[in-house]
Amino acid sequence: MVELWRGNANAWECDELGHMNVQFYLAKASEAVGNLAAMAGLGNVFRSDNYATLLARSLHIKFLAEAHPGAPLMIEGGITGHTDTLMHAELIMRHGGSGRVAATFQLVLEHVSPSEGRAFSWPDRFAAAADTLKIEKDPTAAPRGIEEYDSVGNASLARADQMGLEQIGMGRFTGQDIGPFGRIRADVFLGRVSNSVVNFIGAFPEEVAFHKGELDNRIGSALLETRILPRRWPREGDGYVIRSGLKSVSPKVRNLVHWVLDPATGKPWWTMEGVAAPMDLDARKLVEPNAHFRAMLEAAVVKGIRA
Repeated sequence: MVELWRGNANAWECDELGHMNVQFYLAKASEAVGNLAAMAGLGNVFRSDNYATLLARSLHIKFLAEAHPGAPLMIEGGITGHTDTLMHAELIMRHGGSGRVAATFQLVLEHVSPSEGRAFSWPDRFAAAADTLKIEKDPTAAPRGIEEYDSVGNASLARADQMGLEQIGMGRFTGQDIGPFGRIRADVFLGRVSNSVVNFIGAFPEEVAFHKGELDNRIGSALLETRILPRRWPREGDGYVIRSGLKSVSPKVRNLVHWVLDPATGKPWWTMEGVAAPMDLDARKLVEPNAHFRAMLEAAVVKGIRA
């Protein structure tokens, strides 16, 4: 692996849980991807005057250790494989002091034209450069709680209504969400859902109870693993609505599915599955539900939901 990024967890990137918000893990990984692309002979793929860019087609992320304000961080990685237009990349984020793994990223990236997003073949120089950056997959980054499957891609607003999926968020994409080619940045995928999941009553009844004043313990929801599948790329001013369902529940974690949809067309912007758990914010540990909350969770499971 080669070093691709080095920096820290800024205080303004940390949220109410007291650690770096998941959006900024992906923001830093996006910078690392830009450096990996440059090393692979692709130039500056995220500069607005470039002839080509990379679009994410699948993102799998595991969050393995909290990063508190000021924590030094670094990312290393490489290319695990490629086809005529696709690159499979793996990144490992570590704490700079201890070397402990903070997060892992498995990314499928496509070589596309900047405006239309049309896939086209890598330049001749890419193959030789990619060989020098080739790495073996690290078992640490392998999916753990999320099954790898080919999504049927049938998310829609009408189907969300039929399945009774909760509405946990809605809004509009603004100029600060937009990248150099008029599309939203990849880190916005996580940011919009992270900002809305506090409203997910079916998946986190303990957190709802805390905000109602029914629990003394401060409870928040921590994302442990996610797989994001971009479907279409919003532009500035487009609206979104997030419809979510609880896929399954175990004693320690819950599998969640989020459909981020275009309210104008009912079509998906992106879909994602997450593995999450409630966290005691004072004890800094995950908590298991008692019998009362366990019954509520089991009753909230939505059969057949998939990302």
